[in-house]
Amino acid sequence: QVQLVESGGGLVQAGGSLRLSCAASGNIFGIDAMRWYRQAPGKQRELVAMLTSGGSTNYADSVKGRFTISRDNAKSTVYLQMNGLKPEDTAVYYCNVVGRVPVGLYNYWGQGTQVTVSS
Repeated sequence: QVQLVESGGGLVQAGGSLRLSCAASGNIFGIDAMRWYRQAPGKQRELVAMLTSGGSTNYADSVKGRFTISRDNAKSTVYLQMNGLKPEDTAVYYCNVVGRVPVGLYNYWGQGTQVTVSS
């Protein structure tokens, strides 16, 4: 069973930066996309950034130009570099990996990491 472990969250002042990491405990094959979501208190979980197996990226309008998603295949890790953080970026951030193998589809989630941005 593959596990995703996030790290890198914390408390930062507005304008600061954080880099989130999401490491897979085992090898993952057949990845279609790797994503970062976030969920703020009282709000629905929203997609923040996505990186497809082909290398395409997509970002929520609210983070474009500030966040960057990337991947290190050798380390089975996906990153989210967050610059110019704002108080409204405060949320629990989750990584998500979806893909397919001969026996079917898979959809893995991490446990989440808290990001708090103070004004």
